[in-house]
Amino acid sequence: MKQLAILFATGLSLFTLSVKAQDPAHIDMENGVLGIADDRGFTLQSKNGKFVFKPYLMLQTRGQFNYYDDEGLDKAYNQDNMANSGFAMPYAILGFTGKVFGRLDYNLSINAAASGANILQQAWLDYAINRAACFRIGKFKTPFTHAYLTTLGETLFPIVPTSLTTSTIMPHTLNAVTPQIATGFDIGLEFHGIASLKRGSEWLMGYEAGLWNGSGSSVNGATKTFSDDWHIPSLLYAGRLTFMPWGKMPMTQGNPNMLKGRHMLFGISGGLNVESESESTNDARLGCEFSMLYNRWYVGAEAYWMHVSFTKRQKISDTFNYWGAYAQLGYFVCPTVQLGVRYDFMDRNGTTKDGFLNMPAVVCNYYIPKVHVKLSAMYQFTGRYGHKSQLDRDNDDLGISTHHASLQAQFSF
Repeated sequence: MKQLAILFATGLSLFTLSVKAQDPAHIDMENGVLGIADDRGFTLQSKNGKFVFKPYLMLQTRGQFNYYDDEGLDKAYNQDNMANSGFAMPYAILGFTGKVFGRLDYNLSINAAASGANILQQAWLDYAINRAACFRIGKFKTPFTHAYLTTLGETLFPIVPTSLTTSTIMPHTLNAVTPQIATGFDIGLEFHGIASLKRGSEWLMGYEAGLWNGSGSSVNGATKTFSDDWHIPSLLYAGRLTFMPWGKMPMTQGNPNMLKGRHMLFGISGGLNVESESESTNDARLGCEFSMLYNRWYVGAEAYWMHVSFTKRQKISDTFNYWGAYAQLGYFVCPTVQLGVRYDFMDRNGTTKDGFLNMPAVVCNYYIPKVHVKLSAMYQFTGRYGHKSQLDRDNDDLGISTHHASLQAQFSF
């Protein structure tokens, strides 16, 4: 027993336990949930900094209210205008992240609030040859849209723009094919890196390019095939290119510990999902983005476009184009209170039909000091404009609430 205690103490002497914020220049971990270089919880690392281990926890509990329009239905059908309301838990994440041998980053996170394959939220390894050449494999975020690439829990609003997450609308005979613009989490491999454009300059260029299954976060298996039309693997081919004139851009839309300094990012991204939607369509996406942190201010805006064409076996020559955009602004009126506004726009029924959705929203975030609790209250209204007929107007916002209000509590450790 005494020998075991000596061995354990010797092992611990190789590591240091830190409960204070680490230097981001030495520990730069972007796991999409929370940063390893912050003051939440603790970090276990070796004295030479080559081995790092950090467990983490993030919980979100939300009370929400959704009111839906009648959509022209008779009250005799006993339609409920209020639905999808009450309490929800979007995320209950438990994970660990870190570094080994000074070059290999790792991350594993489980979302206990999800079901099926979504329980495995992320699981990846990232090998860095150098800062400009890194290789990542596993389940992680695809390189498309600033809204999704922002660290979870550090977004300005508790929900991402509706234009990214809602399904598109096609003719009724094709309702089984309803892609959304966002690509989210997926399984694949990626090359990425950041390089200085000029020695000694803060001007940085970043890139991400890779292959993914294209089946989304709800599938953890290898289920794809070969394209009959293009004779290439039926995968998601995607990439992103960014320019940061003021140094590396933190993936946050507001952090009470970052109220001084300036960061800016311009980005373009795109992808092609071959034989998506049950091997029925080929979906192409393009996006452009801008984000800035300037002392207490946060500004973000992006626009995106999706082209949907059908595979030859479907014998459908029609193609569809959808696009959306949003702009949002946040400001810390004091170190613990952040106010924000957002305008979200979507051409949900495609460019061949008149009418679009506009979804303005407001938010107030309150950060409770020293306990890492964030309270968020938001309201969003869904408006409809420019439709040719009342039927088109009613169909365009099916499944989207006219009024949404929510109050969310978040804790991260």
